[in-house]
Amino acid sequence: MEKVRIDKWLWAARFFKTRSLAKQAIDGGKVHCGGQRVKPSKEIETGVHLTVRQGWDEKEIEVIKLSDQRRGAPEAILLYQETPASIQKREEQAVQRKALRGIIGQPEHRPTKKQRRQIHRFREQDFE
Repeated sequence: MEKVRIDKWLWAARFFKTRSLAKQAIDGGKVHCGGQRVKPSKEIETGVHLTVRQGWDEKEIEVIKLSDQRRGAPEAILLYQETPASIQKREEQAVQRKALRGIIGQPEHRPTKKQRRQIHRFREQDFE
């Protein structure tokens, strides 16, 4: 196999659960090939550098093998290699997000039905 569509490869490498999700991500500008936005029909080869954004994380990867069939996760990992700089950057960002979570704080429990009603009444008063 010399070339594979990028949406098929992203699906086979388990970056996205379905090909349609991979297509949506590509159309949404979350996948770049060589710093350029791509179309889902773009054919990629081995050695190509991709940038894939998933949620908060942005991965810079190099395509090592091509596949158009989705297999198990251990086999999917063999299709690409993430750059060390990308791994370090993602880990640093994760640490920063955890630190911010500590500053902002999380509620200890969900509000009760009575508390939710009070919140709704309070919000309605602000708009009137």
